Amino acid sequence: MGGPRYRIELADPSAHRYRVTLTLASPAAEQDFSLPVWIPGSYMVREFAKHLSRLSARQGGRELGIEQLDKASWRVRCQGRAALVLSYEVYAFDASVRTAWLDGQRAFFNPSSLCLRAHGREGEPHRIDLARLPKGWQVATEMVAADGGFEAVSYDELLDHPFEIGPHWTGEFVACGVTHRIVVAGAWPSFDGERLLADVRHICEAQIAFWEEGSKAPFERYSFLLWAVDDGHGGLEHRASTALICARRELPTADEPATPGDHYARLLGLFSHEYFHAWNVKRLKPAEFASLDYQRENYTELLWFFEGFTSYYDELMLLRAGRVDAPRYLKLLAASVNGVLATPGRRVQPLSTASFEAWTKYYRPDENSPNATSNYYAQGALVALCLDLSLRARQSSLDALMRRLWAGGAGGALSEADIFAAVQALGGGELATRLSAWVHGTDELPLRELLETHGIAWRDEGRQSVAQRLGLRVRETALTGVGVTHVLAGGAAEAVGLNARDEILGCNGWRLRRLDDAPGLLAPGDTRLRLLVGRDQRLFELDVELPPARPASVALALADGEPMLRRCWLGT
Repeated sequence: MGGPRYRIELADPSAHRYRVTLTLASPAAEQDFSLPVWIPGSYMVREFAKHLSRLSARQGGRELGIEQLDKASWRVRCQGRAALVLSYEVYAFDASVRTAWLDGQRAFFNPSSLCLRAHGREGEPHRIDLARLPKGWQVATEMVAADGGFEAVSYDELLDHPFEIGPHWTGEFVACGVTHRIVVAGAWPSFDGERLLADVRHICEAQIAFWEEGSKAPFERYSFLLWAVDDGHGGLEHRASTALICARRELPTADEPATPGDHYARLLGLFSHEYFHAWNVKRLKPAEFASLDYQRENYTELLWFFEGFTSYYDELMLLRAGRVDAPRYLKLLAASVNGVLATPGRRVQPLSTASFEAWTKYYRPDENSPNATSNYYAQGALVALCLDLSLRARQSSLDALMRRLWAGGAGGALSEADIFAAVQALGGGELATRLSAWVHGTDELPLRELLETHGIAWRDEGRQSVAQRLGLRVRETALTGVGVTHVLAGGAAEAVGLNARDEILGCNGWRLRRLDDAPGLLAPGDTRLRLLVGRDQRLFELDVELPPARPASVALALADGEPMLRRCWLGT
């Protein structure tokens, strides 16, 4: 094999350091290298090169100079065609699915964090050899095993195969003729692996049937690489695997009820979401992602489709796979509705803009984010819901749309025009126009109207907390009391000048540790709160009128009867 070869050593687990040796046969006279600044699927420049150190180059036994071209690129001026050998170290202590980790219990890496790109050689086969693995540690990846190492046909494919290494739990199942593997690191002894295998198998079978309609899945094997930690949740999709992280309390145990509890249902939704991405974003993809530039942001306005529509299907697939029933699904859907309705930014930033600006806004939230940004995951999922119900009212469905795009594009790149053309073909020009308004505008979605048409009751329930009535998000502890994290636009708190990072220490002459205690400090008929506020070591008082309490949230339930539209949508 004449392409780039990487020897990746677990050199110093205690110091969290990998050592990488890159051998490149027949280098160019001026051979450039670079490390990606982002990883596909996570739209933020993360500067992986900041963890690279001790870079050196040798050729034919001679040490060569290295010129750094920018923050993540280097040039080596070679002498002849003898093999060039680079060596360097990478610090790996990021507890996420995006980069790399190494300690005495576990190793994990995405090649985008460890493997320099040899410019001009990207289309050649690439090979990884692992070294200094502790005794008993296993390697899990879907990169092709070859002669004791692992090979990819190109640099793009190399980056699409994460590695999970350690003394992990492993189980397998077969779904629609395809072998699937679940690898779990860090699980409690009470973890019920057989339950997880059975439930995920049902989800995979439902999704393969959804996309392929009797055909085979577009991968020979598939791996779920899950790391269980004290607190965490997320995933990153790849072409034949996904890297996942969850809180240990989300794992099923022998005590897990037949219908998954809230924590376990959340984990199954994560599995479902990342698996759906094997079709929707890894094969169907934005046209702008047909050829990726790893050294800069890659912009698209279509994350509302690729992430939002995936977010719609992740929980719907739990229902179709029989893991939750219709009332439980509606409870999950209501949580998404309430989350979006509680965010003023949905009326400020169109979803198409949120997609384009993900690089600077979604992945870098601050105290003003709820006021200025929309969420292309959750709000995009509600657009998918509206489109699905609208299509069903026209004797079609979002299922038909997704399969039309999959079959028509042969798993290729999509533009917005392709999506709108498919909507027009199935639902007419008026619906395509409505979809455009939903993603390019900021008007409210017709959620209630569409849900009630499909036999779903929309009910207001509960009473707002004091924070909701004032337009605040707070963090409360018995020791420090009430800390303001966000001040929502248009609320009473914003009107009187309360700020994020303020401390609410007291109210009407009383010490306050829970904001919901404030109404008890009011005389009958009084609605004025005099808040003692701490800001930058200074104390002052603010007077604010406590608005009347409104219903706190929306609940969704099956309405009486069983209309055909609902039966076609939810199967009930």
